[in-house]
Amino acid sequence: VKNSPDDFRRCCKQVVPSIMTSPTVFPNEDFDVDQAAEDLRKAMKGFGTDEKALIKVLTIHDNAQRQEISDTFKTMYGKDLIDDLKSETGGNLEDVIMALMSKPVEYSAMCLRGAMKGAGTDEATLIEILCTKTNEEIEEIKQAYTEKLDRDLEEDLKTETSGYFERLLVSQVTASRDEDEEVDEDKANEDAQAIYDAGEGQFGTDETEFNRVLCRKSFPQLCETFNKYQEIADRDIEDAIKSEVSGSLEDGFMAIVKVAKDKAAFFAERLYKSMKGMGTDDETLIRIIVSRSEEDLGEIKE
Repeated sequence: VKNSPDDFRRCCKQVVPSIMTSPTVFPNEDFDVDQAAEDLRKAMKGFGTDEKALIKVLTIHDNAQRQEISDTFKTMYGKDLIDDLKSETGGNLEDVIMALMSKPVEYSAMCLRGAMKGAGTDEATLIEILCTKTNEEIEEIKQAYTEKLDRDLEEDLKTETSGYFERLLVSQVTASRDEDEEVDEDKANEDAQAIYDAGEGQFGTDETEFNRVLCRKSFPQLCETFNKYQEIADRDIEDAIKSEVSGSLEDGFMAIVKVAKDKAAFFAERLYKSMKGMGTDDETLIRIIVSRSEEDLGEIKE
């Protein structure tokens, strides 16, 4: 079965077990790389493919172990595991397996390129990835983007976006957000007042001031800033953003606010929307399930 929805659902469910822990995929404590490679070979050998066996092997090992399995598979059988998996699967099942087999930073880089390639730009994916990563993760993604694609991420973002939204994304890829956990109440009050003066406190909106605070300050510092804003303006920062900016810029600013307040809730909302209503946003579903499975998918699920 080359393109079975049942296999796709089974693979996703295997990555999201019922136990409520933060990651949902862990290193296999009984890791036997030779046996894992052999099990994958058996699942694809001969007539037909044992999709259940493929899914089991790939989801009981973490990404680092999958990379070892891939190397060992080539040594044992003289064949590329990725090529074999592509030839034996199809549709969404192939997509989720390819995501599982990709190194995390390379997968993020490929998702970013996919969001900008071809007609139109998937701004939501750009926001989801670039507004949720640490400085170190962004630097690694930029390097992977250049090494794998021979392209410059910042230059591509400038080509595919414009205006204040472009500035927001460029600010994110500089990887210069303060990551100090300590909170300065006086600075929070100053920044809250600056945001108020740039928005509700004047005619028109100074988007650059919103960008300066939201893209530069640490997430704990931003949360305190939002509290101070509530005291100054007597309204939530999210309501202020909605009234002052619109479109992709609004979505980007709102994503930063939501991630600062509760990153798991941000991804939970993204997952919910990917499956809500008619049809499913399979790319978003796969990307979040796979990329967060070794991070905080248990918390997202809860």
